[in-house]
Amino acid sequence: MRRFTGPRPPRPEVCELCGTAVPQDGHRHLVETERRSLVCACPPCSLLFDRPGSGGGRYRTVPDRYLTDPGHRLDDGAWDLLRIPVGVAFFFRNAALDRLVALYPSPAGATESELDPETWQSVLGTGRLAALLEPDVEALLLRRTPDRTDCFLVPIDICYELVGRMRLLWQGFDGGAEARAALDAFFQTVERRATPVPEERRP
Repeated sequence: MRRFTGPRPPRPEVCELCGTAVPQDGHRHLVETERRSLVCACPPCSLLFDRPGSGGGRYRTVPDRYLTDPGHRLDDGAWDLLRIPVGVAFFFRNAALDRLVALYPSPAGATESELDPETWQSVLGTGRLAALLEPDVEALLLRRTPDRTDCFLVPIDICYELVGRMRLLWQGFDGGAEARAALDAFFQTVERRATPVPEERRP
């Protein structure tokens, strides 16, 4: 009877295109561009959609690159122009809508902030990371701290991972100690993985 009354093992992750089992950690994601949703994919399926326009453009494979541009720093005035009420936000280009989208974590999930093209251009548009940003599948991830504002080019799926983690841990007005510790750990991982933009790729 124990095997029926005990906790059930977690259901294995499967590729949402072909049904093949995939590891819980380390598998790739696709962006379903029309619905702005993430889809789990096995390696063979993810390779089918790694180029823009593959498969009619319905899916795009999320890249795994992390970049930083140490020469492009944002000051407090630039952050104020973005009108983001918290210290973390991410920005990506929605190809279907042909516009930029700004989102930030909140207790309710990903909250969208209005971002006009002129503000984007003056604050982030002239940076090398913005020139390299792939629509739909990559984002510019910003974090403001008392001494600086960091900007990274990252896969879009880790931004939604961060949103989910903050929603789960958020307590009180400012998120609470557990959420802040998770945020610090998250950005430490991003910093370790990020490499400087190579000079030969200067736009």
